[in-house]
Amino acid sequence: MEKENKWNKTNQWENELEQLHTIIRKTLLVETTKWGGPVYTYKNRNVVGIGGFKSYFGIWFYNGVFLKDEKKLLINANEENTKSLRQMRFNSAQEIDEKLILNYIKEAIEIEDKGLVIPKEKKETIIPELLQKELDKNSELHTKFNQFSPYKQREFIEYIVTAKQEKTQITRLEKVIPMILEERGLNDKYRA
Repeated sequence: MEKENKWNKTNQWENELEQLHTIIRKTLLVETTKWGGPVYTYKNRNVVGIGGFKSYFGIWFYNGVFLKDEKKLLINANEENTKSLRQMRFNSAQEIDEKLILNYIKEAIEIEDKGLVIPKEKKETIIPELLQKELDKNSELHTKFNQFSPYKQREFIEYIVTAKQEKTQITRLEKVIPMILEERGLNDKYRA
C-alpha cells in the first residue's frame, strides 16, 4: 500500500520528488514525516521539506531567510506570515541541479550549527477592564492568574473578549474564575 503524501497535491511530481529525496539523502539530514509530508532534520531541528503542488514542486528551507541565495532562487511564499521559511520551486526535472541543491543544504546545516533563528515576537498581554476589576478585588485570583504562562493568560483573555455582548463576557468571566483559582488552564483538558 502506497503512503499518501499530502504535500504532493496532484501526484504529478512523483519522479521529480523522488529525485529531490535522492539528493537530500546524500546529506547528514534525517528523514521524518511531519504534517503528512517529508521533512528532513538535523539535530532534531527542521531543515528542509519537499512537496508537489499544482503548478510546481519544490524544496523549502525552514531557516531559508539566513541563506546567502546568491542565485536568487528562494522565495517567501507568504510575506505576511512567513518570517524564516523560503522555497526553491521547480517546474520540471531538468531544473533540478543536484550540486546547487547540496550547496544550499550544506549552508542550511551550517545555519543550524550556528543556532541562527529569528526571535519570536513577544505578544503584549492586555488585560481587559472586566477581568482587571476582578483581579484587583481578589488577591488570590490575581496571584494565580499571574502564575499562568503568558500563552495561557492570553487564552483566558481571548475567551472573554471575543464574546460580542457584555452579558456573554460576564458569563465567560464567571466561568473562568473558578478555573484560575483551581490552576486549570482554559484548554488543559485538550492537552492530555
